[in-house]
Amino acid sequence: MHWQTTRFTVDLSRPRVMGIVNVTPDSFSDGGSFFDTDAARAHCDRLVAEGADLLDIGGESTRPGAVALSLQEELKRILPVVGHALTLGVPVSVDTSRVNVMRAALDLGVDIINDVRALRGAGAVQLLASHPSAGVCLMHMRGEPRSMQLATEYEDVVVEVRDFLRERAQAVLAAGIAPARTVLDPGIGFGKTPAHNWALMQRLQELLALGYPLLLGWSRKSTLGALTGRAVGDRLAASIAAALAAIERGAHVVRVHDVAATVDALAVWRACGLGVRDNQATSRTPRV
Repeated sequence: MHWQTTRFTVDLSRPRVMGIVNVTPDSFSDGGSFFDTDAARAHCDRLVAEGADLLDIGGESTRPGAVALSLQEELKRILPVVGHALTLGVPVSVDTSRVNVMRAALDLGVDIINDVRALRGAGAVQLLASHPSAGVCLMHMRGEPRSMQLATEYEDVVVEVRDFLRERAQAVLAAGIAPARTVLDPGIGFGKTPAHNWALMQRLQELLALGYPLLLGWSRKSTLGALTGRAVGDRLAASIAAALAAIERGAHVVRVHDVAATVDALAVWRACGLGVRDNQATSRTPRV
């Protein structure tokens, strides 16, 4: 299994670590730390040096209660950082739901569009279909970031998330986006209670049965705080444990803030014989 992106074919025979670059003043865990363009560029450099397989750059916070950003401000925040990240030799993802931001990022040569709204915006699917190899990540979220935690009623969260992701995967396939370009994300913490998040982890095989690679983002999430009683800045151990548990259950990509610690934990996990996937490098040559 692999993930086809604009410049790279990402071999998913071993788990991949996606490093988070929040160019925001208000993200839930590191808001403001990398808001300055130079600081964000330096953070990209550091994450790659620490072993990040991919970078995910976002300019608009999607934390619970977040207020929407203007198009102009989002572009101003991310484009200079994306331009630098594209020189670092790893796939670059842009975390956005705006079609105009997607277009600007793709015009720069970005590898992946990571959309918390799963390309439901007007023209989003068509835009990605017009780019022959760009990767996409389709995430499940109910409502909007500012209100999503008010919409947490499910009869069976795993079934409903699975059915949503299946529908979105079928929609992009019908538009001509090859399955190898698509990764699915159940949206841990997006319109879900802690119990829902744990149910998704415990029944991850039901999502894997859709036949697409899975990306999970547990890093520093409030569910980990609810379990451990730790503040957001003290959730490193819990975040690593959640990442390893996700990988053990079949996740192909983990999206994390703490790249070095996660990479070290994965090295130990593999050395102990727990990792069954081959240790192969990301290929620059698209496979046929």
